[in-house]
Amino acid sequence: MNLTKSGNPLLRCLLVAVLFQGPEAAAENVELLTGQTLYLPIYSYIWHGDRVIDKRYPLKAPVSALVSIRNTNLKTQIKLLSVRHYDTNGKFLKQFVATPVTIEPLGTYEIFVEKRDIQGGSGANLIIQWNAATPANVPLVEAIHAEIKGHSTFTFITKAQAISGDQ
Repeated sequence: MNLTKSGNPLLRCLLVAVLFQGPEAAAENVELLTGQTLYLPIYSYIWHGDRVIDKRYPLKAPVSALVSIRNTNLKTQIKLLSVRHYDTNGKFLKQFVATPVTIEPLGTYEIFVEKRDIQGGSGANLIIQWNAATPANVPLVEAIHAEIKGHSTFTFITKAQAISGDQ
C-alpha cells in the first residue's frame, strides 16, 4: 500500500510527522543529568556444558572483561566518582576508582578485569557513580567479556543500567 496516496488524512499526517522530524526532535528526548549511579553486570566466568551427576554445577569458563565508560558529551566533562566491584553474593571486593577521575568530552575511561580474577563469580557487578557540573548526556557504559584460545573465541557485551544509589 502506498501510504502517501492513502485516502486517510490522519494516516498522511502521521506519516509526514514521522518523516519530517528533524534532529531537534531526537535531541528533545535525550535526558540530561548532573549525576547517576549505574549497575554493570561483570562475569568472572560463565557456566557451560552439562551438569555431572556427582557435581552441583557444570563447567566454568573464565572470561576477562574490558569495562568502557564513555563520555558522550561534545563539550562537557564528567567526573567518575567511584567504581566498586561486588561478587555474586553482594560482598564488596575492591574499589577500582578511589579518587574522582575527570573524563573529557568524547573521552573514555577503561578498567580491565583479568581472566584469572574469578573471585567475583558469575554474578559479579560494578557500581559506578558519576556526576557533572552542568546537565550532561549519560555516559555509555559497557563491558566486553572475552575468552580467546587459538581458533576458539567467544565474546559478549553487558550494558549498565541506572539504579537508585541511595538504597
